[in-house]
Amino acid sequence: MTKKYRYLSVASKRAAVGRVLQGEAVSTVARSIGVDRKRLYEWRDKYQAGGAEAVRRAGRPGKAEALHAQARARSANELSAAHRRIAELERKIGEQQVDLDFFRRALRHIEEVRPAPAVRGAVASTKPSKR
Repeated sequence: MTKKYRYLSVASKRAAVGRVLQGEAVSTVARSIGVDRKRLYEWRDKYQAGGAEAVRRAGRPGKAEALHAQARARSANELSAAHRRIAELERKIGEQQVDLDFFRRALRHIEEVRPAPAVRGAVASTKPSKR
């Protein structure tokens, strides 16, 4: 007699492992879903080692899972690119602030050094050149 394999969804496996982790007996849970206790212990150990993602069907991931993983990787790349861009812009703003402070100090210095006109409408201190 050949043993019939039973495939359970990832959600069913996670639910079974959750029941075991909440304190329900492994034998009771295994009997209720129709799997061997040994298999349920394996799922539990995988869950504890790698989280909910570790309790999935063995082998190549399905198309939906692969697309989801690609989307996660793409969003992570976009996020890191955005962080780099933000850092670059913040650096540029810092440089512009340094330049602005320099020119403000230079203007203030020039205004302090320049002699004030003695009388309103008076002749400038230098004579025009006669060319």
